[in-house]
Amino acid sequence: MAVTPQERKKFISTGEKKVDEGLPGWFGTFADMMTLLFAFFVLLAAISTVDPVKLQQLADGMGKSVGSKKDIENQAMSLADVKKAADKMVEEMGTNPETGEKPVEVTTGPKGVTIGISSDISFQSGSASLKQEIVEVLDKIVPTIENSYFDVAVEGHTDNDPLPKSFQSKYPSNWELSSARASAVVRQLINMNVNPIRLQAVGYAEYIPRDRPTDRVIDNQLIAELNLNNELKSRNRRVEITFLASGVNNEIDDSYKESLNN
Repeated sequence: MAVTPQERKKFISTGEKKVDEGLPGWFGTFADMMTLLFAFFVLLAAISTVDPVKLQQLADGMGKSVGSKKDIENQAMSLADVKKAADKMVEEMGTNPETGEKPVEVTTGPKGVTIGISSDISFQSGSASLKQEIVEVLDKIVPTIENSYFDVAVEGHTDNDPLPKSFQSKYPSNWELSSARASAVVRQLINMNVNPIRLQAVGYAEYIPRDRPTDRVIDNQLIAELNLNNELKSRNRRVEITFLASGVNNEIDDSYKESLNN
């Protein structure tokens, strides 16, 4: 039997009285929770720093697992490749008989791949003249520089001890000494036919300690804490060679490739 228009209106009117208007009460709490979670993860993403080397290693590992990674002939080295080459170089080096540690250390971070070279094998105290030991290390690093396209920053670092007065006529402070040491390494790399356009030299004196924590601001108190003894001071006296990460992908324009080959 067909439903008349009057009966249909009656059914609709009865149904409207039985159903509350709007969304269920729990939906407001659920929406608030999702909004807070979204804001939380946006905040995490905003304050986090990305390690481009670990990101590249992750991408390489995923590519191998699905069988999509290909070796391209004459492809420039990635930061992950640079780290592999640096790690291999360090493995082949001997340890310091006194400390049992190797004089070269490889680390990664947002800046790129950093090769830290102990000042003990690099320079005499208060001097910016290169020792033969660091020249041998640089000789092993040069092929990696030539096979990659990254800019290279050479950074000089010292401990917080003031220079003796006998050295202050040439280096008034650790700023001048650390800068001179970085420049000396750059000059040596240029003598080894590294393109000077790709090189940077900078001195930081004692103001970037080696084992600085990431959750504290560097200030004079922290610098003093990280230079409490001779062992810590020895770790801070170093030269760091960093292959700098950039916004450039593995695709390089032909003109830049040509300049690297010339």
